[in-house]
Amino acid sequence: MTGSGSLSSPLCTWIVAACMSVTCAKESKHALSPPSSTTGNRSRRRKAAAAAALKCNSNNKYNNYGSGMGGGGPSLQGLVSSCLAFEPCSHYYASNGLLRSNRKLRRLHPPALSGQAMAVAVQPTKEVETKKKPHTKQKRVVVTGLGVVSPLGHEPDVFYNNLLEGVSGVSQIEAFDCAQFSTRIAGEIKSISTDGWVSPKLAKRMDKFMLYMLIAGKKALADGGITEDVMDELNKAKCGVLIGSAMGGMKVFNDAIEALRISYKKVNPFCVPFATTNMGSAMLAMDLGWMGPNYSISTACATGNFCILNAANHIIRGEADVMLCGGSDSAIIPIGLGGFVACRALSQRNDDPTKASRPWDMNRDGFVLGEGAGVLLLEELEHAKKRGANIYAEFLGGSFTCDAYHMTEPRPDGAGVILCIEKALAQSGVAKEDVNYINAHATSTPAGDLKEYHALMHCFGRNSGLRVNSTKSMIGHLLGASGAVEAIAAVQAIQTGWVHPNINLENPEQGMDTSVLVGPKKERLDIKAALSNSFGFGGHNSSIIFAPFK
Repeated sequence: MTGSGSLSSPLCTWIVAACMSVTCAKESKHALSPPSSTTGNRSRRRKAAAAAALKCNSNNKYNNYGSGMGGGGPSLQGLVSSCLAFEPCSHYYASNGLLRSNRKLRRLHPPALSGQAMAVAVQPTKEVETKKKPHTKQKRVVVTGLGVVSPLGHEPDVFYNNLLEGVSGVSQIEAFDCAQFSTRIAGEIKSISTDGWVSPKLAKRMDKFMLYMLIAGKKALADGGITEDVMDELNKAKCGVLIGSAMGGMKVFNDAIEALRISYKKVNPFCVPFATTNMGSAMLAMDLGWMGPNYSISTACATGNFCILNAANHIIRGEADVMLCGGSDSAIIPIGLGGFVACRALSQRNDDPTKASRPWDMNRDGFVLGEGAGVLLLEELEHAKKRGANIYAEFLGGSFTCDAYHMTEPRPDGAGVILCIEKALAQSGVAKEDVNYINAHATSTPAGDLKEYHALMHCFGRNSGLRVNSTKSMIGHLLGASGAVEAIAAVQAIQTGWVHPNINLENPEQGMDTSVLVGPKKERLDIKAALSNSFGFGGHNSSIIFAPFK
C-alpha cells in the first residue's frame, strides 16, 4: 500500500477523524461514527480531513513515521500514532469548517455506528496503562562479604586489627620525587600483589584506581563465599556492580597528555576507557559475567556511601539479588598531590607523618591524602540465607543531601548534614536514641571537623554511651574510597564488638564534649546501630546505617 493510497481510503479518513476527536473532545462520552451526509459532502470531508492531517503532521518536528513506506507518504499506522501523540493543529479545525465545535462534532457524528473507529483509536493507550503493584514486604539487605585495599593492609581482618591497635599508615611518599612540594606525606600503598586477582598484562595497563577496585571486589566475593560453584548457581542478570571513584584514572590520563607532547601516535589507546570512572565496575562485571545494574557514581569524597546506598536500593526494589559496591581512588601522583597542595588542603607535617592526620585536634593543619579501595558484598537476606552465607551486619538505609553553599566549604550552620542524618534515620526506621556508634567523616581540616561535630551533637548529643571516631586519623583521606573503607570499619566494629581509637587527639578543640570521642585506645562497645558519614567537595552529604543482624 502506498502513502497516497492509504490517505484516500475511507477507513483511514475516519480513523484520522476519530483520533483527532478523541484528543480534542475529551468530555464526549461517545465515540465517532461516519457522518450521514450526502455523497458530495462525504467526499469533501474525506479530502479535508486527509489534507488537514497531512498539513498538521508535515509541520510537526517529530514527524518521521512515513519513512520506509512506498512513495514516501505517511503510513496508516504512523498516521494513527501521530494523531494519538499530538493535539490537532489549527489547520485541521479550519479545513472547510470541519469540526469547529464539540457540539457540532456530536451532531455530525452520532454514536450509533461508532464502535470500530473508537476501538482502533483507544487501543494503544490501553497498552501503556500501569497496574498498581500489590503491597509487598520490603526486602532486607545484608553484608556478606568485605574487600579492602588500604595503607593498613589488604585483608579486612588485618586492616581492622591495625586500626584497633592504633597503627598509622601515613608515611613519606615513595612513588615519585616530591621534594618540590610543600607536602611530601600520604597514606600510600607501598606494595600489593595482583597474583590470582588481575592478569599481569591488564595490571600493567590499567590505572591503580581500577587495579585496587578489581582486587577489592574479588576479595569481597571470596570473603563472601562466592566460589566457582556458587557463581554457577547465581542468576547473573540479578548480580550487579556499583563501585565509584572521585578522581578516576588520573595517571593514565596524565601519561597520555605527556605522550601527546611528542605525538598523538604515542598516546595509549587505552587512555580514554581506563581513565573513566565507570570502567572499573564494567571490567569487574565483564570478568564475572554479571549482567545486572552496572555503573559508577562520582560525588567526590562521598562517592563510596552513594554507591553503597544505591546498590542497596537495587536489591530492595528487587532489581538485584547481589551487589558489589563501594569506591576506589589513587591520586598520589604529581598532578594529584599538586592539585590538593594548590587548594591548601593538605597537612604539611612532613617531619612527623604518623602525627599529621589529627581530627578534632587544635593543632591539625589539613588532611592527609590516601589511596585504596573498599568493596562490600550486599545481598538480599533470603538469597543469602538460602546459600548459607555468613552475615556480617544488616544494612538499614541511608540518605544524601546537598549543602548548595560552596565548592569546598561546609555550610556554617550545618543544615545540610543535619538534614542528611535526619533523613537517613527516617528512611531506615531507626530512632536516634538507638545510634550509639558513629564513624565520622572527620578529615582533620579546621572547618569540616567542627561543623560535623556540631551536627552530630545536634542529632545525638543526648544519646547515652555514644562513641565517635575517625578512621582517617590512621589511614588519611582516601577520597572516593573513604566512605566504603569506613563502612567496612563500621561493619567490623559491629562484628567484633570493638571500636578503634582516635589517634593524635591530644588537644581537642575548645567546647567539644570529649566524652563522646573514643580515646587513644580501642574500646568495647555493644553496637545497636552504627552511622557512617561521608561528605564531598560540592556540598555532597551522605549518611548510611548498619546494625547487627537479628
